[in-house]
Amino acid sequence: MEIPIQNELLKEGERLDDLQRNDLRIIQNRNVFCFGMDAVLLSAFSQVREQEKVIDLGTGNGVIPLLLSARTKAGHITGLEIQQQSADMAQRSVLLNHLEDRIEIIRGDIREAEGIFPAASFDVVTSNPPYMTSQHGLLNPESAKAIARHEICCSLEDVCRAAAFLLRSGGRFYMVHRPFRLAEIVRELSRYHLEPKRMRLVYPFADKEPNMVLIESVRGGRPRITVEKPLIIYEEPGKYTEEVRKLYYE
Repeated sequence: MEIPIQNELLKEGERLDDLQRNDLRIIQNRNVFCFGMDAVLLSAFSQVREQEKVIDLGTGNGVIPLLLSARTKAGHITGLEIQQQSADMAQRSVLLNHLEDRIEIIRGDIREAEGIFPAASFDVVTSNPPYMTSQHGLLNPESAKAIARHEICCSLEDVCRAAAFLLRSGGRFYMVHRPFRLAEIVRELSRYHLEPKRMRLVYPFADKEPNMVLIESVRGGRPRITVEKPLIIYEEPGKYTEEVRKLYYE
């Protein structure tokens, strides 16, 4: 929900949106990239215990750290983002919500995570990475939206490798992605000793194919996965199911 007010932290072309939770607000710019339902679902799917340290890889405008700060009792949440404009918006959203003591935004490359953070320094890693390969329908590889949607600055393997490096043994990695890449996802997770433990498919309607998959993996975990019941987004066009309404507005 867009908030029709002006704020000294806003720049030209930006808007202030209500996250419908704990009075949190977020700075967005349609010309860069606005968060979608996948970020909301990932934050709800992620299980963070009290005082755990969390990092969100490719945090964009910081929506997942903001939502996790409201949903969980995480001790500290870091957002890593390569794009200067997105990282700047995320940092200003942290200031706007007075969350400097809980959330830190760092501008950096996922592929260089090993040079930015110590090994095994986080309990939880989250990521809503680019879904498409660099060859898939790419028009402008330099645009902010293309970088967010296509594997230009990082690949699925880069994300899994970084998550494995950053997680302590037994730490958890939560990711949202597309089902058409599920076989590849499982291969890359296994390559970096991230054992899939929970999976949930997301369907736009009950009679349609799934268009998202949520996966929890454990670093060094034993083989065994639980496939949870499907999550249906819409009862009918324009009307969320009761479960989705609770996710947004609880």
